[in-house]
Amino acid sequence: MIDFLKKIFEPETETPIATEQQARLAAAVMLVEVAAIDDHFQDSEAQALLQILTDRFALAADEVTLLQAQAKEAQANASSLHDHTRVINERFSDEQKQDLIANMWQIAYADGELDKYEEYIIRRVSELLYVSHSDFIRAKHWARDRA
Repeated sequence: MIDFLKKIFEPETETPIATEQQARLAAAVMLVEVAAIDDHFQDSEAQALLQILTDRFALAADEVTLLQAQAKEAQANASSLHDHTRVINERFSDEQKQDLIANMWQIAYADGELDKYEEYIIRRVSELLYVSHSDFIRAKHWARDRA
């Protein structure tokens, strides 16, 4: 009886592991966050976002459109980045996290100018994903050179 009562009142320590779909959505939210942070969601950023989602997740056009819409809605309703970065940390390898940061830089450079808020949000996400500063800078230079 005591064990039963302990189980009821003890907080659950394990959190369920995120699904692949949740991980895709979390990554897409991070990409939308970069595009929307400067209050100017440019067509070039939208096109870069669609291309990155298509390439990154190998989805059909209608699936990418749906994912983008879901990500925009989730980004607009999010109170913090932590829920999304937690999912990414659960599901993504270090290399996938570095690729995501590089993709975020691609979106930041897509309109031809880097806004200070775009750089800030990429830095913040990079820290939350435990991406090293050298990888953060390497991704920035890679995206800038491609722009």
